[in-house]
Amino acid sequence: MIDTVPPAFIFIVAGLLSPLIKGKWKSAYLLAVPVVGFINLISIPEGTHWVVRFLEWDLVFGRMDRLSLIFGYIFHIISFIAILYALHVKDSVQHVAGLVYAGSALGVVCAGDLFTFFIFWEMLTVASIFLIWARKTKAAQSAGFRYLMVHAAGGLCLLAGIVMYVNQTGSIEFGFIGLDGTAATYLIFLGFGLNCAWPVLHPWLTDAYPEATITGTIFLSAFTTKCAVYALARGFPGTEALIWIGAIMTGFPIFFAVIENDLRRVLAYSLINQVGFMVVGIGIGTHLGMNGAIAHAFNDILFKALLFMSMGAVMYRTGKINGTALGGLYRTMPLTCIFCMVGAASISAFPLFSGFVSKSMVMDAAGAGNMKLVWFVLLFASAGVFHHAGIKIPFFAFFGHDSGMRPKEAPLNMLLAMGITAFLCIFIGSFPGPLYSLLPYPVDYAPYTMPHVVAQTQILFFSALAFTLLLLAGIYPAEMRCVNIDADWIYRKGARLFYFIIDKLFNGVNRLSDQIFVKGLAGFAGRLSRRAPEILALGTLVPLWSATGTTGEKLQDRIAKARAALDTGSSPVGIGAALATVFLIVVFLLL
Repeated sequence: MIDTVPPAFIFIVAGLLSPLIKGKWKSAYLLAVPVVGFINLISIPEGTHWVVRFLEWDLVFGRMDRLSLIFGYIFHIISFIAILYALHVKDSVQHVAGLVYAGSALGVVCAGDLFTFFIFWEMLTVASIFLIWARKTKAAQSAGFRYLMVHAAGGLCLLAGIVMYVNQTGSIEFGFIGLDGTAATYLIFLGFGLNCAWPVLHPWLTDAYPEATITGTIFLSAFTTKCAVYALARGFPGTEALIWIGAIMTGFPIFFAVIENDLRRVLAYSLINQVGFMVVGIGIGTHLGMNGAIAHAFNDILFKALLFMSMGAVMYRTGKINGTALGGLYRTMPLTCIFCMVGAASISAFPLFSGFVSKSMVMDAAGAGNMKLVWFVLLFASAGVFHHAGIKIPFFAFFGHDSGMRPKEAPLNMLLAMGITAFLCIFIGSFPGPLYSLLPYPVDYAPYTMPHVVAQTQILFFSALAFTLLLLAGIYPAEMRCVNIDADWIYRKGARLFYFIIDKLFNGVNRLSDQIFVKGLAGFAGRLSRRAPEILALGTLVPLWSATGTTGEKLQDRIAKARAALDTGSSPVGIGAALATVFLIVVFLLL
């Protein structure tokens, strides 16, 4: 066995060194990072590695088991694909941020203790922000700051929970935590949930991801939410609350995605929808549910990246991403269109595509647990995702009305990245055995049974029929240039109202206190001015400090100037001099 290093370190160090590499060698260097990292990963045996003693704690940088390894595999694969897709980018900021972001994600899934986990968890936020700001638009800058504030709040919540949890248990090991009714576990649970984009907490994702750079969005779609899924699978498997949280996540984004005009924002809502299936599987907690959640996370990283890449290629060539501005692009971008349709078929769980072999595991786990309502919600969500991601994305981008644009096909590196991802989506969907062999628990599941195939085909057929009939009848929501109000409206407007109230309240208090102070000071100054001769008589005290030399001379000089000012009738100067004189005398007496 060759010597190995913590998987995160390869990406982070390589990312920090990447600005030093110039010219044609930079592309080779960037592509070599995930390749070297993957070779390193498969050389690491299961177990605990790289334990560092810090104070009285053991920090574990390499807890390698089947759960962390499968996330490590897919993170390396998607990193290579994303880097290949972004080879034409010459921005060193994006190169550094992308590699550090990927390395931080690997650090999260390999961490064996809560402190190490938290460090890499926060590094995720810091690195990802630069992929948003790198677009250098006003909207991206604003979205990045909102993203930072939300995740900073979530990080503080998580840190508070970790500190309380360690204080209660005396251990920093990151294993099963569960909800035991204490504030510590609820704070950790909430901290994980924010990065998972739970309902109401989710707008950071749909706000920031569409504003990121074209290539940065590929990285963003892969790491933050999937690290949160890993954290829930590690710390809260079988937590019943997750079943209902996940069920809501699968349902509500559909309504937003159907009416959204920005196609990258449609995919952002679709991302929440798919994460919902994973959260349900973790909440169920059975071997089938957990395997389904992890397998779907693996597949979702691929087919969601493929959809974002196809929309990124369209945006790169046309400069547009709204459904109202696109259409008819299949004529000049046929390969991008085909790859997009592969991603659409995968996310919609068509038989022989990757989504089919993982989503059905979660639904069967819900059925096996006699969770009828949850099963129906997942069924509705499966039909809905076909509407907004399976049909809407390719239809409005490549078909629909003819926009009149005739852009060139995507660059070669983009096509290669999309081609590799499309191949994996089809291969996994057709031959799920290799994926199943990597899952945390033994798999005794056959996706290609007659009931599975027939039921899913019926859902897809009737969903397509409903879309067609609604579109022809003019009932389907039209693509409109508008801004849709989401849950973030509540705290954005609420924050502005709070600021307005506080601003008016404190400004009113300040003005009132200023008036009282100024009027009181003016009255005092008037009385002081009338009694200036008595005050100046204090000058007779100067000889008492004549022995002090310089101080006494300065004080006598100040009193002389004050007397001269009063003699000339310059009251403001006289008052100021008198006040200064009194102040100096009082201070000197105190000293």
